[in-house]
Amino acid sequence: MVETRLPTVHGEFLAVGYLDRRSGIEHVALVHGDVVDESVLTRVHSECLTGDAFASTHCECGDQLSAALRAIVAAGRGILVYLQGHEGRGIGLLAKLRAMKLQEGGLDTVEANIALGLPVDAREYGEAAEILQDLGVRSVRLLSNNPRKREALLRHGVAVAEQVPLLMPPGVENIRYLRAKRERLDHDLPHLDGIPGLS
Repeated sequence: MVETRLPTVHGEFLAVGYLDRRSGIEHVALVHGDVVDESVLTRVHSECLTGDAFASTHCECGDQLSAALRAIVAAGRGILVYLQGHEGRGIGLLAKLRAMKLQEGGLDTVEANIALGLPVDAREYGEAAEILQDLGVRSVRLLSNNPRKREALLRHGVAVAEQVPLLMPPGVENIRYLRAKRERLDHDLPHLDGIPGLS
């Protein structure tokens, strides 16, 4: 583990780096304020190079990352756990790009993974739970629209006091992707109600 001050456009964080010795994958937690308390605002964010670094509009990941950091600073304390090895819901960058190519041909995000013979969602959240526990967190207010993420943290011993929506405005490029997340992956996306073709 290593930690250092990390100033960002959203505010100042303490970056705490972790190495998962089982997989060799590195993760980082961005900590703002005093988090050794009950029900701290927390985002468990899956690595998404295309959205987080390149600002792709194919997904809402980059927007969610920024919104989560802003919300944590506004709350005065909180944690963002950034999980590497989660690219493309755990299938890796090249496979994700292949899946995106299939989506250009009309498949949705779930169908594309299946067509490639890959899992629909291969992500594991045990590392996130271990990081939170190491930071002294036992209960979170989880910034997420994904009930499966909540269930995974509960399985790994992290109490979820509340699931806080992190809803981004849909765009032309990601509306089909968001629809598949709602209809096929059980994401809570009520803001899509009323959009033609999505009700």
